[in-house]
Amino acid sequence: MRRSLVVGNWKMNGSLASAKSLVQGILAGLGNTDGDIAVCAPYVQIPAVSELVKGTHLGLGSQNIADKASGAYTGEISAAMLAEFGVQYAIVGHSERRSYYGDTNESVAARFIQAQTQSIIPILCVGETLEQREQNETFAVIDEQLDAVIKAAGIEAFKAAVIAYEPVWAIGTGKTATDDQAQEVHAYIRNYFAKQNADIAAKLQILYGGSCKPDNAKGLFAMPDIDGGLIGGASLDADSFLKIYHSI
Repeated sequence: MRRSLVVGNWKMNGSLASAKSLVQGILAGLGNTDGDIAVCAPYVQIPAVSELVKGTHLGLGSQNIADKASGAYTGEISAAMLAEFGVQYAIVGHSERRSYYGDTNESVAARFIQAQTQSIIPILCVGETLEQREQNETFAVIDEQLDAVIKAAGIEAFKAAVIAYEPVWAIGTGKTATDDQAQEVHAYIRNYFAKQNADIAAKLQILYGGSCKPDNAKGLFAMPDIDGGLIGGASLDADSFLKIYHSI
């Protein structure tokens, strides 16, 4: 059986004080920890959050990671730097990074590889825009995004990785994929891996990352190939985030 995983992506929100308060609220209400749970904080909040989650079941992640190990790359944060603060996960290829900051399939693959050099689990985001969905290109887009990482890192790398399916058209728009729409793509992704390595496919955590909220989480998480969620706005409220986590 795959373990469930719920990850909060705080994006560029909050202050140091609000970050501490949020973590404390999550820890206070965590209770049952049958599944895995983590938060991806802004870089500057990671040291403080790291101290708060130490020795708890709440994992720590970053929202991005450099595609190089070190050097003259102004403004970048390396995997080794993040590892020093106990970072366990790193989001790579989020749709906002791809669309706003020019991340390509190739640069995402490099970030994925860099995370694993420090035993940080990459959360690889894949998904289609509304235009691509309307043109029936969903699976072709996902193939390209996954192919690039497998070409660079190899199929075995996915023994220590997570996939997050982001229907870009459902992020921050108020739209949500139906349970069946989400399951269809998750099943496709799992089958994509099964064709190359059945054991990896069976164990791979595939998260739903398209406007998952307390009122739709239970239905989504009941789907056989949805193992949890990458949660945006709802992860900024401890009660909402915990309701999603406990929906599994």
